[in-house]
Amino acid sequence: MSGRAVFLLVFLPFALGHYLSSLIRTVNATLAPQLMAALALNPGQLGLLTSAFFLAFALAQLPVGMALDRWGPARVQPPMLLLAAVGALAFSGGHDFTQLLVARALIGLGLGGCFMSAVKALATWVAPARLPSVQGYLIAAGGLGAASATLPVRLALQYTDWRGLFVGLAAAAVGIGLLIRRLAPAAPPASVRPAAVAAASAPSAALAVLREVMRHPAFREVARLVLIPHMVFFGIQGLWISRWLTDVAGYTEQGVAYLLYLSMAAVIFGAIAVGMLTEWAGRRGIEPIRVAAAGVALFVLVQLGFVLNWRPSYQLLSVLFTLIGTITGIEYAIVAQSLPATLTGRGATCLNLLIFLGAFAVQAGFGLLVGCWRPNVLQQYPAQAYQVAFAVLVLLQLRGLLLFARGRWGRAAQSGKIEHQSGSPATSPSITP
Repeated sequence: MSGRAVFLLVFLPFALGHYLSSLIRTVNATLAPQLMAALALNPGQLGLLTSAFFLAFALAQLPVGMALDRWGPARVQPPMLLLAAVGALAFSGGHDFTQLLVARALIGLGLGGCFMSAVKALATWVAPARLPSVQGYLIAAGGLGAASATLPVRLALQYTDWRGLFVGLAAAAVGIGLLIRRLAPAAPPASVRPAAVAAASAPSAALAVLREVMRHPAFREVARLVLIPHMVFFGIQGLWISRWLTDVAGYTEQGVAYLLYLSMAAVIFGAIAVGMLTEWAGRRGIEPIRVAAAGVALFVLVQLGFVLNWRPSYQLLSVLFTLIGTITGIEYAIVAQSLPATLTGRGATCLNLLIFLGAFAVQAGFGLLVGCWRPNVLQQYPAQAYQVAFAVLVLLQLRGLLLFARGRWGRAAQSGKIEHQSGSPATSPSITP
C-alpha cells in the first residue's frame, strides 16, 4: 500500500479507537465532582471506581495479545469495541457504586485492545525506522482524546448529564468498530501466526512465549526504567491531577477543566516531539533507551515539585506532568523494534499488562494514602496528604533510574539503535499524517 493508503486505512481507524479509549479512561477526572456528589464517594472509593478501568484493561491483555497474533487487529478490534459500548450503556444506567464499578470494568475490558491493535497494525505496515514518529502520532491521538475529556466534556454537560454523555460514548464505540471493520486491511500472512501453531499454543505455550518476551534484554531494560513512570503517568493523569488542583491549588471546577485541557493538549505536542526527537537521536547514534532515561529523569523532577508543594506555579506543574510524562510511551517503539514481527502483539501485551495493573495500583493506592487525612468542611484534603503520596511515587521511580545508570555506566547499550533500513515490502511504506 502507498503511504496515503496506510494513513487512511490503517492509522486513522485504529487511532480513532485509541482516541476513544483515552477519552473514556480520563473522563472521570472531569466528572469526579458529579460522581462524588451523586454517590457520596470518599477518595478511596473514587480511586477504586476509576481504576477499575485499568484492572479490567490489564486482564484483557493476554487473550487480546494472543488473538492479535493469530487473527490480526482488523478482526479482533470491532467486537471488543462493541463490548465497550455495552459497558458504557450500563454505566449510563447505573444507580449505585457497585453497578458503576462493574460497568466501568466492562468498559476497560472492551477497550483493552485499542492501543495494542494500533501498535500491531502499525508494526505490520510501517517501516521500523519510522515507528517512533508514527507511534508518536498515535500517542498524540490519545492525547487528543484525553483533551476531549476536559473542556469539551464540560461543554457537553451543559446539554446533557453524565448519563447522556456515556450513551454518546457507547454510540461512538459502535461507530469506530464498524469503521475498522470496513476499512482496515487484513494483515499479511507473514505477520499472523498460522492457525495450527496458534491452536497448539494455548495456554501453556502462550505463557512460554510471554516469558520469552519478558526475558528479552531490550524488554527487561526498558521495563526496569520506564514501566513505573508509565504507571504513574496513567494513574495520576487520569484522576488525581484534577483533585490536586481542587484540593491543594484551590481552583474552581471551571479552572480545573481549563488546566486539564491545557495539560492533555500538551500530550499531543509532547508525543509528536518525543517521536521526532527519538528519530533525530537515532540518526546520531543515540539509542532510544537513553532518550527515555533523560525523559524519565525530567519527569521525576516535575513530581518533586508536587512533593515540595512548589507554590510559584501550580499551573505549570500540572501541565509539565502530562507534557513530559509522554516520554513513557517510547517503550512501545523500543520493544516493537526489538522483537520479531510475529511477537509484536504480545510485546505490546506484556507492556500493557504490567502498565495497567500498575496504573490500577497507583490510582487506587494514591486515593487510599490521601484518604488517611481528614478533609475540611469543603471535603478538600490537605496539601500534606498529596505531598506524602507523591513522595512515595518518586521513591519508586528513582530506583529504576539508579539501576539504569549503574547498568549502563561504561558499557554498550543492550537495546540497540534504530535501524534505518527499508525493511520488508510489508513494512516499507511510511505515512504522512
